[in-house]
Amino acid sequence: MLSRIAYGGEDTARLAIDELGDLVCALGFVVGEATAATVPFLLELAGAPYVPCKAELLDLLESICRTEQWHSAAAAVRGPKSTSFQEQPGWEKAARAAVCAGRPVVEGIASSVRPEEAQAARKLLWVMENPRPFPEL
Repeated sequence: MLSRIAYGGEDTARLAIDELGDLVCALGFVVGEATAATVPFLLELAGAPYVPCKAELLDLLESICRTEQWHSAAAAVRGPKSTSFQEQPGWEKAARAAVCAGRPVVEGIASSVRPEEAQAARKLLWVMENPRPFPEL
């Protein structure tokens, strides 16, 4: 999928971003175990000059940065140790940290001459600067 984003045409890249989004941030708010490991590749693609659909990549990164579903579910049942939600809150923390580590890339895109890319980057920067705290476990 990463190759299709990098080297495919705009339609191919858009479909690959949708497929990858379903795997690493299901429904736009549920991260998986591999999400944090995928984020650096998404950031690299977003920063590459030849990649189409940068706004969509930034939107996916924003969704990843906003996730708190596992924390909320664990908090609702009084902490991860009393449920099967023992690893998942860590996935969210790691994914958010991975997105925030890419701040320099996103800052570079925020000054893009393409308004859709610049707007998506500024929106992601705002989310990075104003993170919602994870629910207490």
